[in-house]
Parts: sequence; C-alpha cells; structure tokens
Amino acid sequence: MTDYPITPPPELVVQWIKECDRPDDPRWQDYEQDIATRAARWGADQELEACCEWLNADPELAQELRTSRRPKPPSLKEQALDDLDGIAAVFRMSHGGDLICDKIRRALEALPE
Repeated sequence: MTDYPITPPPELVVQWIKECDRPDDPRWQDYEQDIATRAARWGADQELEACCEWLNADPELAQELRTSRRPKPPSLKEQALDDLDGIAAVFRMSHGGDLICDKIRRALEALPE
C-alpha cells in the first residue's frame, strides 16, 4: 500500500492552480475548494490503485473494486429519463395521464447513449 501521507507531486499542484486560476474572480473560497477537491480525488485515486494492485492476484476482483468505487456518472440521456419520470409522476397526479410524457420518453429512448 501507499505510504502516508499521500502527497501530490508539486508539478500536479502547479497544474491544478493553472487550471483553476481565475484572477478576475474574487471568490477565493470557490478557488480553494476546487483545489482541495482535486487533491482529495487524486489521493483517493492513488489509494484505490494501490488496493487494486494489492488485489492483482485476482484481476476480476480488482476491476470489480475499481468499478464499484469509481462508477461512471449517468449519461445525459439517463438523467433526462430520470427527470422525465419525476415530471410524469406530477403530471399523472394533476392531469391523470402520460400521453405527452410517453412521446418525450420514446424520443429520448431513441437517442444513442
């Protein structure tokens, strides 16, 4: 496993600062939060990779760990369908039908991922 503390290399910190630098933006708390979030994610990724390396004897288990700890965010299509479910529920309560939502759902489902 990785030795503690997990410290990002200075070059990576400089890269984060450049990517987050907004000299005309007075909201320094947002800036600092962005850097802290990147650092936390980087550290968690380092730990996850160390755990997966330790599990190398069982590559399937390592991949399962990686997938469960770093799931892909839902696609825009999936998000839209979830939002439509919420709208449809409200529409059913107020209007008693799904006709409009059904057309939108079919159109969304026809889109590629």
